[in-house]
Amino acid sequence: MTEFNPKSLIKLKTMPMPYGKHKGVTLIDLPETYVVWYYQNGLPKGELGNLLAELYEIKVNGLESLVKSMNFSMKLL
Repeated sequence: MTEFNPKSLIKLKTMPMPYGKHKGVTLIDLPETYVVWYYQNGLPKGELGNLLAELYEIKVNGLESLVKSMNFSMKLL
């Protein structure tokens, strides 16, 4: 697993899936089964893969609603 980056929470909440069946869906709103499939079958390289790896951990540990409820108006260091 990659090292967690707090700024990635903002991206998970705002970045749309760039391609595939769920193109345009915000990453945090992707179905858990889709994220688990990617995790089991190979994550894409680069930033998207890192974000999906973090999203996998969030979803399988039941933390999705916590991330969705976060207010990111404060500046993250």
